[in-house]
Amino acid sequence: MASETEPNRSGFAEAPHFHGHRERLRARFRDAGADTLADYELLELVLFRAVPRRDVKPLAKALLKRFGSFAEVVAAPELRLAEVDGVSAGIVAELKLVHATAIRIGRTKVLQRPVLSSWSTLIDYCRTAMAYAEREQFRLLYLDKKNVLIADEVQGEGTVDHTPVYPREVVKRALELSATAIILVHNHPSGDPTPSHADIVMTKQIIDIAGPLGIAVHDHIIVGREGHASFRALRLIG
Repeated sequence: MASETEPNRSGFAEAPHFHGHRERLRARFRDAGADTLADYELLELVLFRAVPRRDVKPLAKALLKRFGSFAEVVAAPELRLAEVDGVSAGIVAELKLVHATAIRIGRTKVLQRPVLSSWSTLIDYCRTAMAYAEREQFRLLYLDKKNVLIADEVQGEGTVDHTPVYPREVVKRALELSATAIILVHNHPSGDPTPSHADIVMTKQIIDIAGPLGIAVHDHIIVGREGHASFRALRLIG
């Protein structure tokens, strides 16, 4: 195995060049903030924890080339991350920790607060949690009579373009939670959040069952890499 240090002309070992780079990058992060860093640099900071003795810039750039952006790297499935040369189990764990932390922070911002008055925060949370998933997920947000979020549950996960949804089960769960309103959320792994015909039909079925029981469907939000779509904004919900 090659030595991590090389002797200089005086015969003393020199620290690898990336040691100084790490300290400079950490200093930029501390002094100027994350917004001043490129995606690969922010990713390097994450990788430092799992790879203490190697230049990780090439790996950070390889991950971005494979997945597209910092958000897509940390949200990528573990098996796909492991396919990238040089990605160890420790690296996967660090990346998934970052993603889990982002989701937890987003959920904290919307739980126990009136959802309709913090709509942009809710959208940000949904995009963080679901926009880059490779399979469709169907999430249900249950609200009380003050439109405060009381439960956030993923009802199911399907294929790349379909998730089975059971309208009666959706409404049954709302009754169990004493919810008076729900928001439907799912993702389109294709990236395009445009509602499909099946999305529209399924939403109408839930509204038809929930309405007579006093449960309102405030919206159906579809998220994807290219943005989000709101049924209410599109006038698909009256």
